Order: sequence, then structure tokens, then C-alpha cells
Amino acid sequence: MDGRGLVRTLRSLGTVRGWRAARSGWRMRRIDAQGLPARGPQRARVPGEVTGAEPLPGGGVVRFARSSLVIRVVVGGAVFWGWDGAGPEPSYALTGAGPEPDSRAALEPDKDGGWRVVSERVTVLVSRQGAVEVRTPGGVVLRRDLPPRWWEPVDGADEGRGGGGTDGVGGGPVRGGGTARWTLRTEVPADARFFGLGGRSSGPRLRDGVHRLWNTDPRGPFGPGDDPLYITMPVLLVVADAGTHLAFHDNSWDGRVTLREGEEGAGSGHDRVGVCEVRMEGGPLRCWVIVGKPSRVLSRWAKLTGAPAVPPAWALGPQHARWGFGSEAEVRRIVAGYRERELPLSALHLDIDHYDGHRVFTVDRERFPALPRLARELREQGVRLVSIVDTAVKAEHGFGVYDSGVAADAFVRDGRGREVRGVVWPGWCAYPDFTDPEVRRWWGELYAERLEQGFSGVWHDMNEPVSFSPVGDRTLPRSARHSLEGRGGDHREAHNVYGLTMARAGYEGLRSLRPEERPFLFSRSGWAGMQRYGGTWSGDVATGWPGLRASLVLGLGLCGVPYSGPDIGGFDGNPSPELFVRWFQLGAFLPLFRTHAAIDAGRREPWEFGPQALECARVALAERERLRPYLVTLAHLARLTGAPYVRPVWWGAPDDRPLRDCEDAFLLGDALLVAPVLEPGVERRAVRLPRGRWYDTATERAYDGPATVTLDAPPARIPVLARAGSVIPVRGPDGGLELEVWAPAGGRRGGGLVVPDAGDGWERAEVERYTVRLVDGGVRVKQVRTDGSGHPRWPVRVRGLGLVPGGGSGGTALP
Repeated sequence: MDGRGLVRTLRSLGTVRGWRAARSGWRMRRIDAQGLPARGPQRARVPGEVTGAEPLPGGGVVRFARSSLVIRVVVGGAVFWGWDGAGPEPSYALTGAGPEPDSRAALEPDKDGGWRVVSERVTVLVSRQGAVEVRTPGGVVLRRDLPPRWWEPVDGADEGRGGGGTDGVGGGPVRGGGTARWTLRTEVPADARFFGLGGRSSGPRLRDGVHRLWNTDPRGPFGPGDDPLYITMPVLLVVADAGTHLAFHDNSWDGRVTLREGEEGAGSGHDRVGVCEVRMEGGPLRCWVIVGKPSRVLSRWAKLTGAPAVPPAWALGPQHARWGFGSEAEVRRIVAGYRERELPLSALHLDIDHYDGHRVFTVDRERFPALPRLARELREQGVRLVSIVDTAVKAEHGFGVYDSGVAADAFVRDGRGREVRGVVWPGWCAYPDFTDPEVRRWWGELYAERLEQGFSGVWHDMNEPVSFSPVGDRTLPRSARHSLEGRGGDHREAHNVYGLTMARAGYEGLRSLRPEERPFLFSRSGWAGMQRYGGTWSGDVATGWPGLRASLVLGLGLCGVPYSGPDIGGFDGNPSPELFVRWFQLGAFLPLFRTHAAIDAGRREPWEFGPQALECARVALAERERLRPYLVTLAHLARLTGAPYVRPVWWGAPDDRPLRDCEDAFLLGDALLVAPVLEPGVERRAVRLPRGRWYDTATERAYDGPATVTLDAPPARIPVLARAGSVIPVRGPDGGLELEVWAPAGGRRGGGLVVPDAGDGWERAEVERYTVRLVDGGVRVKQVRTDGSGHPRWPVRVRGLGLVPGGGSGGTALP
């Protein structure tokens, strides 16, 4: 516990809630002391020597003296492997059992007594001691997993082991979902950089050190270096000169990932390698590996874990939230403030203070006497209401939600069958077991109350899940029992997927209750696959320049969750006008654009920071609204391709080492490069450009990459560059869709995809393809149509026509 945490703990003990939390923490520990056996003597186990193999479709089973390894290459080139009989299912991440095995992949003997699986896109080598190498078809090594190691109780440690058992896949032990601790060390090229592992505060690139896999409320606002946070995932993207690959260890237990760059490799002489070591407290030892270009890797990942949900178009506009609006009158005042200043606003969020006594699915009738009417009136002005939904239910007989949950046997229990209770905002609370399909159905039906109140969307909070405690882990006892889809298990396995299963319950409930509209849902906690149900946000990021830098989280998009954004301005404290403006400018180019703050923090309305800050915010809001059609396009393309809206600058050039180390800029789609200002007093900043020509969108000056250039970043804007040849759908002066085309570099062509807004229902998205080329000093834009006409459907405005680096003027499209 750091100093800030100690101060918060001492302060909390002086409140009623604090003493309840202390009692709750003590009770949780007592439950675990009764429900979890003490760890006795253990001994390590390794696979041993290879004893044989059996081919199967897509690969086969390699048997060892004390374990077995299943390897399967599936259609599309993804590789699955599992030790000790572990198969792809059951899995909360996958949408099913995974793709069909690749019938062309074959298991063959390899040199030195090992085996290999050869396929079109990837080759997997297994040594006779159990090391697993993934190589490109040309033989370049992308990763080398050393033989794993398990730690198991001494008593009965050898029971069921050996190469002659029956695991349903050709022999080996039946322990695919066991509780043995295990560790796996992987070597990657020395130049590799690591990304992912869910939501991390250290920046786009993961630093050397230990990263915990346990979804955690960090006990207050977080900044760079705080770890873990609300969303942890065992999803790691590794980018090196040799190639890019994604590795997913499908295991929801508590674990730690240790990353180190460029250390001496085991058995590799004096070669330097990057190292990733995964240590899990239990659960299956199984992994998916996907290789290829970043776009292909994320596409295959989306096919495995599900396409990202597409938010309604209004959810891509500016949103405003606060814990502590307090009343209907205050909500009307805020919305009127936006309207009077002619600032766009798409949604306003109500936090727990609109509840009756902080109880979920209720309304304080004194402060919000006519919430449905308020929601209706705001919607007529183009502003939706979004409601917080907490996970914990006040354990109070006579409270309808709790009573219905008791009747449905919906709440988590301990090993003795007693209801597990913790302390959250309403006081003593019970926790729905979202890993039970019937409980998810019960919970989903409760969202009817939110819809009746006029809410258009929800945000899930406190769903790590949290139980307040001044010390120790602020969650449920690890021995608490869960359904886990009828398999049964405890909180050690269910904790990390709790937020994911809550999101599923909410999404499916909203979709059933309002089938004509796409649900809008984002969640503070989750796990691999959560993109199927919505997005997320940063959580309680600390106000300050370090917090602004921590807001640039690209790892979630690389884990398959493309819709996210920070609390603009930070969650606590009072940002200076300069800090607020720079945060606002960053947020304007992120998928979720939302201001938010704590009840005791300063205001976050743009006009509260003075006239100059207001005008800077107005410019950012206008650009966000102008780019709304582009964001709609990126949302639909994310569903179709798995590509995140926001991407690292190395996305199209992972072999560019300086780009791999760039942590202060990002791509919005393929067309725009955004370079936020992350430090005070900066009005010019360096920007590393990928290869090709780029135009400063403010000045239309052209720059050729790869190069580092210095651009103006005055208080009113941050540098944004457009890729030459790109086609960007924007909102034109008349409010209709317009194509903004940036002239291609001489001798080159360009193009782009456009997905017009088809409404907030389930209409099939129509993808329009455009080509761009220089012709006789002008730019010709054609739409690729089946009828061959080629005339663009939308008005076209060409920018950068006739420019050379340092020049500048606009132009029009040729017919």
C-alpha cells in the first residue's frame, strides 16, 4: 500500500461505511480460511521425455512421460495448443469451439526425436522435452516456449499421470481444468516490443516488469505505473522484425506476466532474446497463437472471440458525465449550458447519486421526480440519458431487486451455502452470480426499469467485483462458489470473467427488451471477448499531466476491444485550463469522448475554464462532429475486420523500429495520425511519420515519411495529419455526408472505405469502396460499383492537390 492508500484507509475507518468495510474484509478472510485448504508441500513437474504421438485433423497429440500436448492448426492459420488434456472449451473468450481444423496441416516427425505440425501459414515444432516453437513458413522463429512447469501437492501427485491415460484426444492425463499452479517461459526476438494485457496505465507499450492478471479497483485515481487495473487479459501482442504474433493464454485465474527485453536466452548461446514468463495460480495451460500482419492478426482474433459490438451513432458523439449532478434541475442546467453556447452534446450520464439510497435500478423521486419526462425532453433536443448500473444489490428484505434475486437463487454463496455479502455504496450487498445463465436472464430483465425511465444506454461500474475493505483484496472471497455455466467452481476462476458475464447479461437483456435498437453498454471491468457486448473506459484516472499520458491506452484495442476512452479532465481534483484543453483535444479523437469527474472534484463543463479554454474546446467539438461519419465507418469496419478505431503508429509498418517505440501519437483508422500534447507549455512538438506522404490538416503542408518532423501545436489544436490518397467521410457544411479526399503523392494511388450511417438498428452496413488517382494534374475519385458507373455517391472535396512538401493549396475532383 502506498502513502495515498494508507491515508485513504485511515480516513475511511472514521466513517460508518469504513467500519462496515473493515468488518466485511475480516469476514471475507474468515470465509477463505474455512473454504480454501492451506497450501501444503508441493513439488514441481515437467513434461519429461517424448513417448509418442498421434496425428489428428489439423495436428495431433504428442505424449510425454508425465503429460500430453494437443496441437491444432485451424482454418485461417491460428494455432491452439493445450497441455494435460486441455482443449479449447469451455472458454468465456471464444464464441464457440473455434474454427475447424485445417485439413492440410499435418503432424510429422522432426529431428532429434521431436515432432512438428506443418501448415500453409505457420509451422509448429515440438522438442522431445516439450519446448514449442512457432515459426513462419520460411523458418523464422517468432516464439519459443520452453517446457512448462507445474507445482502440485505431494500427496497423490502422480495419480492419473503418464502417457497411457485417456483424455479423449489420444492419451495423457485428465487435468485440463485443474488447480495446479504453473509457469511458462517464452523467448521472442530481442528487438520485440510487447503490447496488450488489457487496460494498463504504463502507456501504449508494455514496460519490463511484472504485470498482474487480476481485475482490480486500484482504491482511488490511478496514474502511470499503477498495476493492475480494472481490465486485465492474458492477451499479448508481440511485434518484432521477424513478424507480429498474438498469444492468448486462455485462463481466467490470478496470474502474473513478467516481461523483459533483450536478455540472454536459455540454450541460445550468447544470443539476446526478449522474455515473457506467465505464472498462473491454477486453471488450464492452453494457448492460442495468431501470426501475420497486425491487421490479419486482429481479424483472426475477432473471428475467435467475436466481432465488436457497434455502438449507436449518437454514442460516437460528445458525452458528459459527473458523479454528483444531484437533481433534475442541475441536469437541465448543464444541457442548457451546452445549448446556449452552441456546443454539441450527444449524451449525459447519471451516476449513483440519482439512485434511491444508492440502490441499483431505483430513482430518487425527490431529486428526480419525473425522470421519464426529463429523458423524453432531452431526447427531443438530441441528448440521450445514460445510466450507471452497479453490480452489487443492497441486501435488504423489502427491496424488490433483492427479494426477486433471493427468489431466483441469484446470489453468490460460500462453500457452506451462505449468501456472500460485501460492503459497497448502499451498505451490505449481495452479488449476482453472472456465470449462471438463469441469473443472467433474471438480471437482463431488470433493465426494463431503466428503459421505462427513459435511459438510452448503460455503463457498468464496480463489477470487478468490488467489496470495500481497508486492507487486502477488495473483492469476494476466493472460495466463494460460482455456477461457471453449470460446471461449478470458485471465485479464483470466476473473478476475472465476472465483469464480462455481467456485460453479457446486460447486453442480452437490452437486446431482448428493445430488439429494434442496438444496445449501448460499456463496462469498467471485463475480459477477453468483452467486445461482443460493448466497450469500456479508463476508470478513475488521476487528474494531472501524468494522468493525461496514462489516458493514451492503445492496448485494449490490440486486445480486441476497440471502443474506449478516458475520463476527460481526470476523475479527481481540479485540472488547470491548459490541462483540461489538452485532455479534451485528445478525447476528441478517441472512440468514447466523455468528460467525467468525482463528486468532490472540480467542474468539467468547458465554460468553467474561462473564455479561451471554451473556444479551444469548441474547436475540438466541431472537429469531432465533422469526423462523426468517419467514426461511424470505423465502428462498422471494426465489426467486419477486428481492426481497432485507434491504432499504434506502427500498425501498417511493424518493421519500423522507431515507430514501435513511439508512445505519444496514434492513428485514427488508416487515414489520420493524431499527435496529442501531453506536457504543459508545449506549442510545438516532434512527430514521427510512417512511410508515405502526410498532410498537416490545419495548414495542408505536405511531409514525406519515414521522418521526424516538428509541427505547431498552439493552444487551440493538436497536430493531426492525413495520409496522402485517403478518403475520409466527414460531415459537410450542410450537415450531409461529404468525402474529404487527400491528394495522392505523385505516381501513387489511394482509396478508402466508407460506411454510411444506416441508423441505430440492425440494418446491414453497406460498405462503399473508393479509388483515388492523379490524372492530368487533378484527382479522379471513383466509387467501385457493380454497375461500372464509378460516380461517387457523395460530394467530394479534394485537399492537398498539387502540393509538394512545403507547398499548399486546395482543389476539386475531376469528373
